[in-house]
Amino acid sequence: MLILAQILVVLVALLHVYFLVLEMFLWTKPLGLKTFRNSPEKAETTRVLAANQGLYNGFLAAGLLWALCTLQWNVVLFFLGCVVVAALYGAYSVNKRIFFVQGVPAIAAIIAVWCLTRGV
Repeated sequence: MLILAQILVVLVALLHVYFLVLEMFLWTKPLGLKTFRNSPEKAETTRVLAANQGLYNGFLAAGLLWALCTLQWNVVLFFLGCVVVAALYGAYSVNKRIFFVQGVPAIAAIIAVWCLTRGV
């Protein structure tokens, strides 16, 4: 269970590093425009907001990786919980697919970490 939990947590962290890159560096580029279904004009006017969003995604990834490296499972669960809340809000306010891309992997990681820490 340890390896499964670690893999899932790293997967969630890597997803958030990817979101950071998309939002901070590729927002106005073809991949960013396609991913977020933006027009070049809308992307340009929202570029700074997206970069700020990307930075927060980076903090989530850093928190997950730091907690995982120090084996602080309660902190891992805290950051995974933050990811689920962000996914729920994104699904509510932007697009339901955000929950599946962001929330489902985090929930799977929460279940794996919970089983690990409970000795299941």
